[in-house]
Amino acid sequence: ALAAGLEASKTWIKESIALQRQLVASVIATHGPITPMEYSVSVDYAPEVLDAVAKLVNDEVAHAVTISQKAERNAATDAAAAKAIAELCGEGGQFEGREREIKEAVRGLTKKLVRKRIVDEGLRIDGRGPRDLRPLSSETGVLPTAHGTGLFQRGETQVMNVCTMAMPRMNQLLDTLSPETNKYFLFHYNMAPWANGETGRVGSPKRREIGHGALAARALIPVLPAQDKFAYTLRLVAEVLASNGSTSMASVCSGSLALMDAGVPVRAAVAGIAMGLVYAEGKYTTLTDILGAEDAFGDMDFKVAGTADAITALQLDTKIDGIPADVLAAALDQAKEARTAILENMNAAIAAPRDEVAATAPKITTITIPMDKIGEVIGPKGKVINTIQQETGADIAVDDDGAVGIVTIGAVEAWRMEEAMSRIMAIVSPPMAEVGATYQGKVVNITKFGAFVNILPGRDGLVHISKLGGGKRIDSVESVLSLGDDLEVR
Repeated sequence: ALAAGLEASKTWIKESIALQRQLVASVIATHGPITPMEYSVSVDYAPEVLDAVAKLVNDEVAHAVTISQKAERNAATDAAAAKAIAELCGEGGQFEGREREIKEAVRGLTKKLVRKRIVDEGLRIDGRGPRDLRPLSSETGVLPTAHGTGLFQRGETQVMNVCTMAMPRMNQLLDTLSPETNKYFLFHYNMAPWANGETGRVGSPKRREIGHGALAARALIPVLPAQDKFAYTLRLVAEVLASNGSTSMASVCSGSLALMDAGVPVRAAVAGIAMGLVYAEGKYTTLTDILGAEDAFGDMDFKVAGTADAITALQLDTKIDGIPADVLAAALDQAKEARTAILENMNAAIAAPRDEVAATAPKITTITIPMDKIGEVIGPKGKVINTIQQETGADIAVDDDGAVGIVTIGAVEAWRMEEAMSRIMAIVSPPMAEVGATYQGKVVNITKFGAFVNILPGRDGLVHISKLGGGKRIDSVESVLSLGDDLEVR
């Protein structure tokens, strides 16, 4: 269906292009011919440099591109480059002082041999066929104190995802032109240099990290429950522990696992896979689950995420002028085959969301109250709601949708949430005080003539000083009561 939709969109793309050409023609008619900007294409190495490198280290590089382990492969490639530099750039060498060109030529030779092996032999760097997935691993509940965790590994790519749930007051506020003023689902992606076996500065996320997080979030949003059905603010943080090909799609898989582990009632599991393409000698070869090197040396990086039944996110980067529709449709079919295999592996770890949220997660409930009761629940300067929060330990938020008040109550211990809810309901719909009924109350004010005792939220009663001496006269209320004392009253 998606392939058909992409094909149908070409009609409108053609109309857009025609409109742009019409605009260009009108400018030329008004202002005369347009002189194209001049530009030059920089060349990383001269052809003779590549020829010399190929004669010297072709066998070493050909062997390097058959090594499946990333670190060992990089070491072998670096050794070949070092040999070429020593032979060709030493004092009196053929290309003295041109070390950078030699390094780039070794990279060019590596790219050529990788692509040739794929097209001619149907074999990739690690020996897989074009449609083969690397070994998969899915795990949940890795961090016992977190609300939900998912650990997903595909070959040498490994991502840990942590799900945290909070009260809706933690929604991210948005100040944009969009009518959307906040969002309740946050996805943050981090990848430190050591995930690639490198050293480097660890600081604020860059465009790559922000983009990967946005793509993963887009893939998961369609399966999330609406916040009016599941009141939590949800945050996923993907930590890339090791990287060798498509950490963004591994973040989708680990994020889906973490959401289910946290007890978020998602509609279905979501998995992602990165596809590649090599176009050589007039032939298109689609690759499933590309390595980092295959991304660099190939002609397409095609990321597809979705459930067993639907695609939820798609991103395509291409280095060639265009891709035929039938090739793109075949790539989508091949991606679905891989996505199905990944979902089976994930379902073996957790097939459905947990029935309850984690013991460490807040328990949240939402009740609606009449608009005219919001002021009573909040109290003057927030006195009533603050008192309930202090005494129960629950977190309470009050909002309105224009018709009714919405009260959201959350606490890690369920009994705290229930106690706060019962106090709020007593304000909204208080029980009638009956003559002769007894209540357990708390002394909230002391005067010369008696003590005021709170028996229900927002409802105090006076116990006269004459009733406090047990039949005996007392000189002051303070001699028998203090603020905060519990007292049974009739």
